[in-house]
Amino acid sequence: MCPSPPWFHHPERRLLAGFLGLLWSVLAGGCATTTAPVAPDIIEEVSAAPETEVPEYIPVVRYGRYTLVELAPTAAQRDLLLQTIDVSMPGDARATVGDGLRHVLKRSGYDLCQAAHAVVALYALPLPAAHLHLGPMTLRDALLTLAGPAWELHADDRARQICFERPGDSMTTDNVAAPPATETVQTFPLAPAASGGQP
Repeated sequence: MCPSPPWFHHPERRLLAGFLGLLWSVLAGGCATTTAPVAPDIIEEVSAAPETEVPEYIPVVRYGRYTLVELAPTAAQRDLLLQTIDVSMPGDARATVGDGLRHVLKRSGYDLCQAAHAVVALYALPLPAAHLHLGPMTLRDALLTLAGPAWELHADDRARQICFERPGDSMTTDNVAAPPATETVQTFPLAPAASGGQP
């Protein structure tokens, strides 16, 4: 039971005691006890302060009053297949896909490879009228557009050649060398030996 305040037992102070008792109950909050806050079950990890990255130094040169130009190669200069082209094919009615590919590759730095028999069939296809003008687009997209979705593009950056192959052609018999010839030796199963002696 909660203890009463000491002024509550004097009769002359009942009015004041009533007011102070009300104030006491409000301030004391009864006999309620306060509990400590519950510690969380999960302890959050304190992350380290992020390291500030030092910006890469790119040299620039001033051209004119307000123009600064970076002294670094562009992405299309690093990867030639990213160069932007806008090409109109010659209006020959007998143009083939191979002619279109060669025309797109002019002055690109790449040549067209002539390796497999299946690619020769691609090069001989007639050039569609929709492909008489290509661009602006990247060189890679123009080559893939001309070849169509049935062909995969492979760039040999060392020889600077563009080759096409059908998916799964690397496993076909056209591209796999024949295994070396081996002599076949006929073997006969051995008869089981009789137990206990010589035959």
